[in-house]
Amino acid sequence: MKLLVINGPNLNMLGIREPQHYGSRTYAQLCSMIEKHCEEKGIEVEIYQSNHEGDLVDKIQWAYENADGIVINPAAYTHTPVALLDALKAVSLPAAEVHISDVDSREDFRRISYVRQACIKTVSGHGFEGYLEAIDTVSDYLKQRTENTNK
Repeated sequence: MKLLVINGPNLNMLGIREPQHYGSRTYAQLCSMIEKHCEEKGIEVEIYQSNHEGDLVDKIQWAYENADGIVINPAAYTHTPVALLDALKAVSLPAAEVHISDVDSREDFRRISYVRQACIKTVSGHGFEGYLEAIDTVSDYLKQRTENTNK
């Protein structure tokens, strides 16, 4: 099983950016935690980050033939582009949305998520560990789908 973990704009600035919302751990530490978790679970993982919407769309489309599922933190692109939603719908891969902070307890505009419509679950406000929950959700979904197909 191969999962693609996509991170949107400004997540490369973790550790510097608004520590009251995102904590003091860095993006490199997040990637290391994800890689370790996936290795323990026997999941092949690719982690991708971009500050550019089109690059994120391209990576979602790339996943169509190269991954079994997606975990996405669209960051600021959660609330604005329909392009990410359309890309997720186009590839029809199981996806989970993740946010480090509790977006529902922040500014009103952060409560709107376009990508959520194409995701099997949203994990919000669980810090870095939310990524592990999202990975496990997609992994379990894929395993269950395979078991049901083989019956």
